[in-house]
Amino acid sequence: MSFSDALVTIKNGKSVYREGWNGKGMFVSLQTPDENSKMGLPYLYISTVDGKLVPWLASQTDILADDWEIKE
Repeated sequence: MSFSDALVTIKNGKSVYREGWNGKGMFVSLQTPDENSKMGLPYLYISTVDGKLVPWLASQTDILADDWEIKE
């Protein structure tokens, strides 16, 4: 699917990943802060190969890719 479709999927509470990513098990999700969060606005994060969660910004390659998949 396209990045546009992937973004809608993320906003609907699911996680997505790119088939073309070398690191298996990585995925992108949405974090919506609550009253206990240090962040004040929603943001995307990626789960890295070793399971660490870090804020994520899409590259131009990610935005133009059509190999996005829904994480089951």
